[in-house]
Amino acid sequence: MSAVDQGAPGAERTLGQLVASATAEMSALVHDEIALAKVEIKQDVKRAGIGSGAAIVAGVLLLFSLPVLSFAAAYGIHNLGLGLAWSLLIVGVAFWLLAGVIGLIAMAKFKKIKPPVKTIASVKETAALVGTVKPHARSVSDNAVGVARSSS
Repeated sequence: MSAVDQGAPGAERTLGQLVASATAEMSALVHDEIALAKVEIKQDVKRAGIGSGAAIVAGVLLLFSLPVLSFAAAYGIHNLGLGLAWSLLIVGVAFWLLAGVIGLIAMAKFKKIKPPVKTIASVKETAALVGTVKPHARSVSDNAVGVARSSS
């Protein structure tokens, strides 16, 4: 056996063997990182799907509860001594008022939306600056002229 034995611990390896080993280990590392990323993303997608489904179910249940709660409020007012028609009308008007207040809040928020003034000013300034820039006069050597002429 020689002093440079592949199987012996602490044996010296050639540059080619070191490069091959580093390439193989780097490839294995990249494959392992990709596999780990796939597992993590798969878990996150599953969680997002379950969360979205739960949110949709909750929204549907809230939507279905609105008429029931409306009738409950109307019958509660009716039990105070008002007629049923008046009770239903009061609940309906209350919903209209609530929708109106929320609509006014939404309109106020939409009116506060402004265009990106700073960005527009910056773009206009840059465009004006670029429009005023003129190319520098370049000195052309005889060799460059010959090359330019030969390529046309």
